[in-house]
Amino acid sequence: MATRRGHLGAAPALTWAGICNAFSLDIKASSKVRAFVGEKVLLSCTFKSISPITESLTVDWTYRPLTGGHMETIFHYQSVAYPTTVGKFKDRISWVGNIAKGDASIAIQSPVMSDNGTFICSVKNPPDVYHNIPQTVLIVTERGLSFQLTSAVLLSILVFLPSIIVVILMLVRLGRKSGLLKEKKKSGCKKSSIEVSDESEHTDTCSGRLKAWCLNCVVSESWCFHKWFC
Repeated sequence: MATRRGHLGAAPALTWAGICNAFSLDIKASSKVRAFVGEKVLLSCTFKSISPITESLTVDWTYRPLTGGHMETIFHYQSVAYPTTVGKFKDRISWVGNIAKGDASIAIQSPVMSDNGTFICSVKNPPDVYHNIPQTVLIVTERGLSFQLTSAVLLSILVFLPSIIVVILMLVRLGRKSGLLKEKKKSGCKKSSIEVSDESEHTDTCSGRLKAWCLNCVVSESWCFHKWFC
Protein backbone atom coordinates (compact mmCIF):
# COMPACT_ATOMS: atom_id res chain seq x y z
CA MET A 1 0.00 0.00 0.00
CA ALA A 2 2.86 2.37 0.86
CA THR A 3 4.47 1.68 -2.51
CA ARG A 4 1.21 2.39 -4.29
CA ARG A 5 0.81 5.70 -2.43
CA GLY A 6 4.36 6.63 -3.41
CA HIS A 7 3.59 6.11 -7.07
CA LEU A 8 0.37 8.10 -6.74
CA GLY A 9 2.27 10.97 -5.11
CA ALA A 10 4.91 11.02 -7.82
CA ALA A 11 2.37 11.07 -10.65
CA PRO A 12 1.22 14.69 -10.13
CA ALA A 13 4.83 15.86 -9.93
CA LEU A 14 5.71 14.15 -13.21
CA THR A 15 2.57 15.52 -14.83
CA TRP A 16 3.42 19.06 -13.68
CA ALA A 17 6.98 18.73 -14.99
CA GLY A 18 5.63 17.61 -18.36
CA ILE A 19 3.31 20.60 -18.50
CA CYS A 20 6.19 22.98 -17.71
CA ASN A 21 8.31 21.49 -20.47
CA ALA A 22 5.40 21.61 -22.93
CA PHE A 23 4.81 25.32 -22.33
CA SER A 24 8.42 26.41 -21.94
CA LEU A 25 9.66 29.53 -23.73
CA ASP A 26 13.02 29.59 -25.47
CA ILE A 27 14.71 32.99 -25.11
CA LYS A 28 18.01 33.95 -26.73
CA ALA A 29 20.13 37.02 -26.06
CA SER A 30 23.73 38.03 -26.66
CA SER A 31 25.95 37.14 -23.71
CA LYS A 32 28.10 40.26 -24.19
CA VAL A 33 27.54 43.51 -26.07
CA ARG A 34 30.18 46.20 -26.63
CA ALA A 35 29.21 49.82 -27.19
CA PHE A 36 30.84 53.23 -27.48
CA VAL A 37 30.02 56.30 -25.45
CA GLY A 38 27.27 58.37 -27.08
CA GLU A 39 26.48 55.81 -29.81
CA LYS A 40 23.14 53.99 -29.84
CA VAL A 41 23.45 50.33 -28.84
CA LEU A 42 21.08 47.43 -29.52
CA LEU A 43 20.29 44.81 -26.87
CA SER A 44 18.99 41.85 -28.84
CA CYS A 45 16.44 39.39 -27.45
CA THR A 46 14.46 36.79 -29.41
CA PHE A 47 11.98 34.19 -28.22
CA LYS A 48 9.98 31.18 -29.37
CA SER A 49 6.66 30.26 -27.79
CA ILE A 50 4.60 27.13 -28.34
CA SER A 51 1.41 28.93 -27.38
CA PRO A 52 -0.25 31.43 -29.73
CA ILE A 53 0.80 35.01 -29.06
CA THR A 54 -1.93 37.01 -27.35
CA GLU A 55 -2.34 40.45 -25.82
CA SER A 56 -1.37 38.90 -22.49
CA LEU A 57 2.24 38.53 -23.65
CA THR A 58 4.63 40.65 -21.62
CA VAL A 59 8.29 41.61 -22.00
CA ASP A 60 10.41 42.90 -19.14
CA TRP A 61 13.98 44.13 -19.20
CA THR A 62 15.82 44.43 -15.90
CA TYR A 63 19.23 45.90 -15.11
CA ARG A 64 21.89 45.47 -12.45
CA PRO A 65 25.12 47.56 -12.39
CA LEU A 66 28.50 45.83 -12.63
CA THR A 67 29.29 47.23 -9.21
CA GLY A 68 26.40 45.23 -7.78
CA GLY A 69 23.11 46.25 -6.24
CA HIS A 70 19.46 45.40 -6.71
CA MET A 71 17.77 44.65 -10.03
CA GLU A 72 15.64 47.42 -11.48
CA THR A 73 13.05 47.22 -14.24
CA ILE A 74 13.94 49.58 -17.07
CA PHE A 75 11.38 48.48 -19.67
CA HIS A 76 7.96 46.79 -19.78
CA TYR A 77 5.87 45.78 -22.77
CA GLN A 78 2.27 44.58 -23.00
CA SER A 79 0.69 45.54 -26.31
CA VAL A 80 2.36 48.93 -25.78
CA ALA A 81 5.95 49.79 -24.84
CA TYR A 82 6.53 51.30 -21.41
CA PRO A 83 10.15 52.47 -21.06
CA THR A 84 11.21 53.62 -17.63
CA THR A 85 10.48 57.23 -16.72
CA VAL A 86 12.82 57.36 -13.74
CA GLY A 87 16.43 56.62 -12.98
CA LYS A 88 19.55 56.73 -15.13
CA PHE A 89 17.80 55.25 -18.20
CA LYS A 90 14.98 57.82 -18.26
CA ASP A 91 14.14 58.82 -21.86
CA ARG A 92 16.97 56.64 -23.21
CA ILE A 93 15.25 53.27 -23.75
CA SER A 94 13.42 52.63 -27.03
CA TRP A 95 11.50 49.59 -28.27
CA VAL A 96 12.88 48.10 -31.49
CA GLY A 97 11.30 44.65 -31.23
CA ASN A 98 8.54 42.94 -33.18
CA ILE A 99 6.40 40.54 -31.16
CA ALA A 100 4.91 38.90 -34.26
CA LYS A 101 8.44 37.90 -35.30
CA GLY A 102 9.52 36.82 -31.84
CA ASP A 103 11.72 39.88 -31.32
CA ALA A 104 11.85 41.59 -27.92
CA SER A 105 14.89 43.80 -28.47
CA ILE A 106 15.44 47.27 -27.06
CA ALA A 107 17.96 50.05 -27.75
CA ILE A 108 19.79 52.40 -25.42
CA GLN A 109 20.38 55.96 -26.57
CA SER A 110 23.58 57.83 -25.69
CA PRO A 111 25.15 55.11 -23.53
CA VAL A 112 27.78 56.06 -20.94
CA MET A 113 30.35 53.96 -19.12
CA SER A 114 28.26 54.02 -15.95
CA ASP A 115 25.64 51.99 -17.88
CA ASN A 116 27.93 48.96 -17.76
CA GLY A 117 26.10 46.08 -16.16
CA THR A 118 23.91 43.02 -16.64
CA PHE A 119 20.63 43.16 -18.57
CA ILE A 120 18.01 40.39 -18.42
CA CYS A 121 15.24 39.87 -20.97
CA SER A 122 12.13 38.11 -19.66
CA VAL A 123 9.14 37.09 -21.80
CA LYS A 124 5.84 35.59 -20.64
CA ASN A 125 3.07 34.41 -22.94
CA PRO A 126 0.42 32.77 -20.69
CA PRO A 127 0.10 29.91 -20.20
CA ASP A 128 3.64 29.74 -21.56
CA VAL A 129 5.54 31.44 -18.74
CA TYR A 130 8.47 29.12 -18.03
CA HIS A 131 11.74 29.93 -19.74
CA ASN A 132 15.48 30.18 -19.41
CA ILE A 133 17.00 33.43 -18.14
CA PRO A 134 19.68 34.69 -20.55
CA GLN A 135 21.87 37.54 -19.33
CA THR A 136 23.57 40.21 -21.42
CA VAL A 137 26.63 42.03 -20.11
CA LEU A 138 26.99 45.53 -21.58
CA ILE A 139 30.49 47.03 -21.84
CA VAL A 140 30.61 50.72 -22.82
CA THR A 141 33.99 52.27 -23.68
CA GLU A 142 35.38 55.41 -25.29
CA ARG A 143 35.87 55.22 -29.04
CA GLY A 144 39.51 55.79 -30.05
CA LEU A 145 40.69 57.45 -33.26
CA SER A 146 41.87 54.11 -34.61
CA PHE A 147 38.30 52.81 -34.63
CA GLN A 148 37.14 55.67 -36.84
CA LEU A 149 38.95 54.22 -39.85
CA THR A 150 36.51 51.96 -41.60
CA SER A 151 37.57 48.88 -43.49
CA ALA A 152 36.80 50.66 -46.78
CA VAL A 153 39.15 53.52 -45.94
CA LEU A 154 41.92 51.15 -44.89
CA LEU A 155 41.51 49.13 -48.07
CA SER A 156 41.67 52.27 -50.20
CA ILE A 157 44.87 53.37 -48.47
CA LEU A 158 46.51 49.97 -48.95
CA VAL A 159 45.56 49.85 -52.64
CA PHE A 160 46.19 53.41 -53.80
CA LEU A 161 49.09 54.56 -51.62
CA PRO A 162 51.76 52.34 -53.29
CA SER A 163 50.51 53.41 -56.73
CA ILE A 164 50.71 57.08 -55.80
CA ILE A 165 54.26 56.65 -54.50
CA VAL A 166 55.35 54.92 -57.72
CA VAL A 167 53.81 57.68 -59.87
CA ILE A 168 55.54 60.38 -57.81
CA LEU A 169 58.91 58.65 -58.12
CA MET A 170 58.48 58.29 -61.87
CA LEU A 171 57.57 61.96 -62.24
CA VAL A 172 60.59 63.01 -60.18
CA ARG A 173 62.89 60.81 -62.24
CA LEU A 174 61.49 62.11 -65.52
CA GLY A 175 61.83 65.66 -64.26
CA ARG A 176 65.46 65.15 -63.35
CA LYS A 177 66.16 63.44 -66.67
CA SER A 178 64.53 66.31 -68.54
CA GLY A 179 66.68 68.76 -66.61
CA LEU A 180 69.81 66.79 -67.52
CA LEU A 181 69.00 66.90 -71.23
CA LYS A 182 68.48 70.65 -71.05
CA GLU A 183 71.86 71.07 -69.37
CA LYS A 184 73.53 69.02 -72.12
CA LYS A 185 71.96 71.16 -74.81
CA LYS A 186 73.20 74.33 -73.15
CA SER A 187 76.69 73.34 -72.07
CA GLY A 188 77.42 70.43 -74.36
CA CYS A 189 78.60 67.00 -73.31
CA LYS A 190 82.28 66.56 -72.57
CA LYS A 191 83.62 63.50 -74.35
CA SER A 192 86.66 61.41 -73.70
CA SER A 193 89.46 61.11 -76.23
CA ILE A 194 88.27 57.60 -77.05
CA GLU A 195 84.75 58.84 -77.77
CA VAL A 196 86.10 61.64 -79.98
CA SER A 197 88.28 59.30 -81.98
CA ASP A 198 85.49 56.75 -82.30
CA GLU A 199 83.09 59.42 -83.45
CA SER A 200 85.44 60.74 -86.09
CA GLU A 201 86.03 57.26 -87.44
CA HIS A 202 82.56 55.81 -87.40
CA THR A 203 79.99 58.60 -87.60
CA ASP A 204 80.38 58.80 -91.35
CA THR A 205 78.47 55.55 -91.84
CA CYS A 206 74.92 54.59 -90.75
CA SER A 207 76.17 51.88 -88.40
CA GLY A 208 78.68 54.29 -86.92
CA ARG A 209 76.02 56.88 -86.20
CA LEU A 210 73.86 54.17 -84.57
CA LYS A 211 76.73 53.05 -82.31
CA ALA A 212 77.43 56.64 -81.29
CA TRP A 213 73.77 57.19 -80.45
CA CYS A 214 73.60 54.01 -78.33
CA LEU A 215 76.80 54.96 -76.49
CA ASN A 216 75.37 58.38 -75.74
CA CYS A 217 72.19 56.77 -74.34
CA VAL A 218 74.20 54.43 -72.10
CA VAL A 219 76.29 57.30 -70.72
CA SER A 220 73.17 59.40 -70.10
CA GLU A 221 71.28 56.60 -68.32
CA SER A 222 74.33 55.72 -66.19
CA TRP A 223 74.64 59.35 -65.12
CA CYS A 224 70.95 59.51 -64.18
CA PHE A 225 71.12 56.22 -62.26
CA HIS A 226 74.19 57.38 -60.34
CA LYS A 227 72.62 60.71 -59.48
CA TRP A 228 69.32 59.09 -58.37
CA PHE A 229 70.57 56.22 -56.22
CA CYS A 230 74.07 57.28 -55.09
